[in-house]
Amino acid sequence: MTNRFVVTHVVSGDLWAGAECQVYNLMVGLQQAPAITTTAVLFNEGVLAEKLRAIGIAVTVVDEKALSPLQMVQQIRRHYQAHGTRIVHTHGFKENVLGVIARLLARVPVSVRTVHGNQETNLSLRTPVKWLVNHLDSAINRYCQRAVVAVSEQLQASLQEQYRGKVVKISNFVDVDAIQQTPDPAPDDGHDRELTLGFVGRLVPLKRADLFIELVKQLNDQGIPCKGHIIGDGPCLEDLRQLADRLGASPLIEFKGFVNPVLPELKKLDRLVMPSDHEGLPMTVLEALALGIPVIAHNTGGLPELLDNNHCGWLVEQHTVDGYVEAVKDSVASPQLLQKKAEAALHHVQATFGLTANATKYIELYQGLACTS
Repeated sequence: MTNRFVVTHVVSGDLWAGAECQVYNLMVGLQQAPAITTTAVLFNEGVLAEKLRAIGIAVTVVDEKALSPLQMVQQIRRHYQAHGTRIVHTHGFKENVLGVIARLLARVPVSVRTVHGNQETNLSLRTPVKWLVNHLDSAINRYCQRAVVAVSEQLQASLQEQYRGKVVKISNFVDVDAIQQTPDPAPDDGHDRELTLGFVGRLVPLKRADLFIELVKQLNDQGIPCKGHIIGDGPCLEDLRQLADRLGASPLIEFKGFVNPVLPELKKLDRLVMPSDHEGLPMTVLEALALGIPVIAHNTGGLPELLDNNHCGWLVEQHTVDGYVEAVKDSVASPQLLQKKAEAALHHVQATFGLTANATKYIELYQGLACTS
């Protein structure tokens, strides 16, 4: 075994979403490992490709819009061979299937998979392509992956049932120091301003931006002046605009669209609301906590772990508009409690979800795999 080895990440890169943000953070963290060189295969040009190139990562874009799956496998295989890849690290269903098939063809010794979140849709034979990819993904995890990384305790428990003995928990993480260097937004005009609530995420049904819009409307109806910022884009955008119109909430909601970088927009918020039906370990919540922004979130997935079971924010058990209204009211009623939770959140993020400690866990995982390959 040579002292230095190459790890190639395979990821979609079509959006700047949680998985892409985590891959970027991981590659930044891996630059502290002198024995590891990282490269990337992306299925789309975009923000991730630009960011990785900017920090000196070798990137190959295998365009999923222009190439057949077979052509993609051949290009991925060529990347592995050109860079001397020793470990393949896949992120996502399609990436896992194509990335591992290419690994076997290129005779790369070993691979690992990170699962970033729960299955987002119910799969059936009515969606045969997605059903097939999901079953191939599960088979590859079981028979071809040396390890399956879960980013939260909830995912770890779920995956252990399928892949017993292979699951490793390594949390998503952020560079807290870098986040805290985000400049403050420009000051307002000096008037008392309304409470600013924020929603950040893809505009798809499971993220429940509809609950967020109804929350803003009800709070105003109940005498708590507030505005809502929706940061993100997706197929539900027009439906959400129409919902705001029907509720008479359009003047209260600002649709910001996709924003990059998002941290300056986060710093404008008084509260971040995360009303998703389910979540993995969302990067946006980690970033908000590092900025001292109070978080109100559905008690699901990895969110209890992030909010330390209510010590670092507000977990909503009643997943309805009324449940979120009560949580916002509680956060407004006690400035002392708000401050206490913000301080606890910063300590929790630094101690548990910091870049160095969690990147080190990946380095140790890779080194162990390299030694046995």
